[in-house]
Amino acid sequence: MADGLPDDLRGALDAVARLPRVLIACDYDGTLAPIVANPQDARPLPRSAAALEALTTLPATAVALISGRALAVLKDLSGVSDAVHLVGSHGSEFDSGFVAPVDERAEALLAEIMRTLDGIAAEYPGVTTELKPASAALHVRNAAPGDAEAALRRAAEAAEAWDAQVTDGKAVKEFAVIDTDKGQAVDILREQQDASAVVFLGDDVTDEKAFRRMRGDDVGVKVGPGDTAAGFRVDEPEDVAAALEYLLEVRRRWAAGQSG
Repeated sequence: MADGLPDDLRGALDAVARLPRVLIACDYDGTLAPIVANPQDARPLPRSAAALEALTTLPATAVALISGRALAVLKDLSGVSDAVHLVGSHGSEFDSGFVAPVDERAEALLAEIMRTLDGIAAEYPGVTTELKPASAALHVRNAAPGDAEAALRRAAEAAEAWDAQVTDGKAVKEFAVIDTDKGQAVDILREQQDASAVVFLGDDVTDEKAFRRMRGDDVGVKVGPGDTAAGFRVDEPEDVAAALEYLLEVRRRWAAGQSG
């Protein structure tokens, strides 16, 4: 390993950085920003943020964040410029609106889900809820293990009566009233940007939908442990910063050669 990155990943980034048009997309929590006890305190590592912004200045290079966060929250917490494309709600919320409409029936179901989750959270210390435009989440990161297990079990039982998409993440269970798919978001951005290849970095189970859409010269990078469809793996967000900086260096040299 050089520069803290596996040699095979360096080789893949070398290759993709020399392609005509590249899309670099990252998950937020656990990838660009380290996981923290209070989700509202999650901020991107300065090195990662700087590398992303620098990548946006290169020709034929698009950059995106694809997160489970609501779009407005993602923009506020990340602090990135308008040059970075933002996709929230696990790939379903773009600047132009949701991929699928949130109609009156979906809004009523979301209100019912939130009431139920609030009731569950009230019974277990450290369990909290989060309301998003098209989903509701039950967070158990700060609960005792027994309370976390019980709260998640009760939420899963309640969900049997809901026509909702259930997503299990790290210390969270989320219930969406529309379909959410980070892989679909990657494909939409790929088409919009006419990308020759995609680099996608993510740490959570929701990122697996994106990893399964990788093809050709694409580079999928799993952050942390766990089964994955990604072709490459790094240990932690600090390694993501190193990967983005390396990609910036190689892409910048490629761009200089194209203009020379």
